Amino acid sequence: MSDFEEAIKRFRNINSGKVMEEPKYECAICHDTGIISYKGEDGYDYGRQCECVAIKRAKQMIRQSGISDSFQKLGFNDFETMNKPELVRAKTVAINYFKGFEAAERTRQNSILLSGQVGAGKTHLGVAISNNLLEQRVAVIYMPYRNVVTALKQSILDDEAYSREMNKYLDARVLFIDDMLKGNLTKSDVNIMYEIVNYRYLNNMPMIISTEKKPEELMEFDEAIGSRILEMCRGNIIVFRDKALNYRLRGIL
Repeated sequence: MSDFEEAIKRFRNINSGKVMEEPKYECAICHDTGIISYKGEDGYDYGRQCECVAIKRAKQMIRQSGISDSFQKLGFNDFETMNKPELVRAKTVAINYFKGFEAAERTRQNSILLSGQVGAGKTHLGVAISNNLLEQRVAVIYMPYRNVVTALKQSILDDEAYSREMNKYLDARVLFIDDMLKGNLTKSDVNIMYEIVNYRYLNNMPMIISTEKKPEELMEFDEAIGSRILEMCRGNIIVFRDKALNYRLRGIL
């Protein structure tokens, strides 16, 4: 229905004593159609996909990832630093990364690395960054490393299935790789991670990476992968080294 037809319908309803309620849309830009109409330089009308489509897909993938509902809602305010310098710095770097994202997105140093000690809050900060970016209409695809790599290995002999799965992570505007290099690592892990990291490196596509591997251990795993990640994350590298930062052991040890 055109704008003119909609206006006529509204006018008739008002005159008949029935005032139409304003429709409520999840997306005020495309009115939940997923398509934005625009006029090209040639004067013809065209349509392009609205950003909300990628946002909805990203949120759906997070919901299907196995992350609990409560964890999906985490923000920066929920991250407790307990006045520990390492945690204070980590929170500050994460917040500054989010605030500077728009300016840095298409540059080489557009990513963030959260590495080191188990239970220090790496995933928490990664989720907080993701949630804040999603609120700004920036689609973040969540990649639980172990689950996704296993699925990719299982489909590696089926070119179509492998490409379809891999493209989710290659083409994401922002990719959050959680618990990267967790578990027993094989040559396939190297190949899959190189494909993802190298593609995003060459195309200046941001990544949020959490891993127990410290920067030097990333280089030991594979220098080509490690060096690309460290270059992309320069200025946004968080390393948790103190075992006392493991929040799961607070009050136990």
